[in-house]
Amino acid sequence: MSYRRGLLVAGLISALLAGPASALAQDAWTVQPAWVSAHENFLASPALRGRGGATNDELVAATYVASVFERYGLTPPPGLTGYLQTVELVKTIPGPGASLTLGDVRLDKDSGLVVLSSSNTVVTGSVAVAGETLESVPAADIVLVAPPEGPGMRPWIGAAMRQGAKVVVLRETEALKSASARAGRPGYELAGGGEDEGEASPDFVVVSAEAYDRLKAAVGAGATATLQPGASITETAATTNAIGWLQGSDPAAGVVMISAHLDHLGVVDGVIYPGANDDASGTAAVMELAHALGAGAQPKRSIMFVAYGAEELGLLGSKYFAEHPPIPLASIVANLEIEMIGQQDPTMPAGVMMMTGFERSDFGPLLKARGALVAPDPYPEQNFFQRSDNYSLALQGIVAHTISGWATIPTYHSPEDNIASLDIPFMTAAIQSLVEPLRALANGDITPAWAEGGRPVAGER
Repeated sequence: MSYRRGLLVAGLISALLAGPASALAQDAWTVQPAWVSAHENFLASPALRGRGGATNDELVAATYVASVFERYGLTPPPGLTGYLQTVELVKTIPGPGASLTLGDVRLDKDSGLVVLSSSNTVVTGSVAVAGETLESVPAADIVLVAPPEGPGMRPWIGAAMRQGAKVVVLRETEALKSASARAGRPGYELAGGGEDEGEASPDFVVVSAEAYDRLKAAVGAGATATLQPGASITETAATTNAIGWLQGSDPAAGVVMISAHLDHLGVVDGVIYPGANDDASGTAAVMELAHALGAGAQPKRSIMFVAYGAEELGLLGSKYFAEHPPIPLASIVANLEIEMIGQQDPTMPAGVMMMTGFERSDFGPLLKARGALVAPDPYPEQNFFQRSDNYSLALQGIVAHTISGWATIPTYHSPEDNIASLDIPFMTAAIQSLVEPLRALANGDITPAWAEGGRPVAGER
C-alpha cells in the first residue's frame, strides 16, 4: 500500500470511527427507519413486559434510554451525577371492606361497589352529578359520572380531576367491567406529597348501573357522601426518569427540552401490554432527535432530552421533574412532548401530526413554518393538552405542548398496541420533520411565547 493511499484509508477509518460527531455527520441529517425500529424492537419487546410504571421492567427501559443518550454523545444534566433521576413513590393497594354512603344509600362490595384505586383515606364531602357533556362536570368533592359506552371515559375522569374531585364514581359500562375485574390495582403518589391541591389523583370507584341510579336519585341540594376505604396496604416504590444533556455554546441563551414517557401498562391479568405506540414511539423519537442534534455543530442553546417514568400512573415522573428539576425551570424556553406517533390519524392530512393546545402559543406555527409536520389538535373536547406530561411543565409557565400521530387510536391501552401495528415510515418521516425546526429553536432563531390567555392555570377545565 502506498503512503498516500495509506493516509486516505486511515483518514476514512478515522472519520467512520468518530461516530455522529464527526465532520461527515455534520451534513444534512437523515433519520433511518432501522434506527427507529431498533428502539421499538427492544422497548416494546416481550423482554420488557410492557414497561409497567414503578417496576423493574420500567427501570430497564430507563437504563436503555440512558445508555443510548451516552452513546449519542450526551452527558448527564448539570444537576445530576448520572443520567437517571430516581423518583420515590407511595404505593397503596386497596383492601376489602370499602363502602360508599349517600343519604339512605349504602354500597359495598356485595351491592355493586368496586374500588379501582384508593388513597386509603376517608373522604366526606359535597356530591354532584355530571351531565351528558364534559362541560357539565361539576366542582364537588365526590362526582358521579356516567361515561358513554366504549373506552372513552378518560376525558370524563380528567374533567372531574380538574374540578378538584377527590372521588370519582363511575357508572359501569362494558369497558369498565373488565376494569372492575382487575379491582384492587395499586394507586401511586409522590412520596412526601408535593402535588398542588386539586392536581392529586382522586379515588376511583365503579358501581353497577342499578346502584348508580340509586345514588343519583339520592343527590339533592347540600348533599354529602362518604367513601370509607377498606384495609389497604401501603408500600414504597420508585419510578425513573432518564435525562440527557447537550451543552450549548451560550449558557445564558436558555434550554430547549424534548421529552416523552417511557412507561406503559405492563402485564395485566397475565397479558403483556407492549405500548409500542404509547409511548415507545415517542421515546424512540426523543432518542433519534438526540442522535440528530448531537451529531451537528454545537447549538447556541443547551438541549435537554427527557424520558419520564410513571406517566400512566398519573404523570408522576413529570410532576416530580417539575418539582425537582436538575436545572432552573426558568431557563427552559420551550418543551416539546412526543407521544404516540406510531400511526397517523386518518382524518389528518397525509404525514401530519396533531399538536395539543396549538392555539395556546405560537410554538406550533413556528415549528410548522420551518418544516415540522404539525397541525392543530382535531379533538379539543378530549382535553389532550392537560392529559400528557407537557402539562406538568406548562403549569410552571413553560411553553409546552404534545405532538401525536393518532391520539384516539383503536389499539389504545390494549395488547394490540404492538410492534406489528406501527407505521415505521410515518414515524421516521415525522421525526425527520422535527430535526431542522428544533435545530432552529436550539440556535436561538425562534423563541415560543404563550398567546393571550393561553398559559394554563392549575384546575382549569
